[in-house]
Amino acid sequence: MPLDGVIYDLDGTLVDSRDDLADSVNAMLTRLSLPEREPRVIHGFIGEGAERLVRRSLGPAHETRYPEAAPIWREEYAKRLLAKTRLYGGVAALLRVPPEARGVLTNKPGAFAREILRGLGVETAFRAVVGGDEAARKPAPDGLLRVCAALGARPQDALLVGDSAVDLVTAKAAGVRVCAVTWGLGERAALATADYLCDTPSEVGELLARLRS
Repeated sequence: MPLDGVIYDLDGTLVDSRDDLADSVNAMLTRLSLPEREPRVIHGFIGEGAERLVRRSLGPAHETRYPEAAPIWREEYAKRLLAKTRLYGGVAALLRVPPEARGVLTNKPGAFAREILRGLGVETAFRAVVGGDEAARKPAPDGLLRVCAALGARPQDALLVGDSAVDLVTAKAAGVRVCAVTWGLGERAALATADYLCDTPSEVGELLARLRS
């Protein structure tokens, strides 16, 4: 099968945003007069969208405060989208590897995702960016199919690159091949069923070249 388009997850795949997300959650908790959480605990809540992140951070005892907490988290995160967030090493070079039809599918709010990509100087590498507030969140296939259509790639001729089991389920539901990467937030054992497994961005680049040959 040809490779006509590649779609990347954002957090844990292209960018390391863990510290900014954790700092934003703790700022929210402070404003709600709740105890802060260890950053490594918050890191484990990342990947399934802003709502899940906020609800998990509040915990069962305070989850009913979600309507109050959500706008506070959004306000705090907007202040620090690019305070500590960086591209993973090797990603800038990867984004110069064909195919040119590239997209981003993330459960992060779309406006935040685009601002991060713009701030890191890579927004123009992508033809489409779809956030978790712009289509049904992963693992629903809707957003992935939408990005494929925007790239002009049939699902079977596309590749999703992501770091979590959620990405694997999303790709399967959409009929898209998936490359799991091990440098992000997901546990390696949870990625074993991916079509391809890569440990570095350069390995992903080599995979793209093989799939296009």
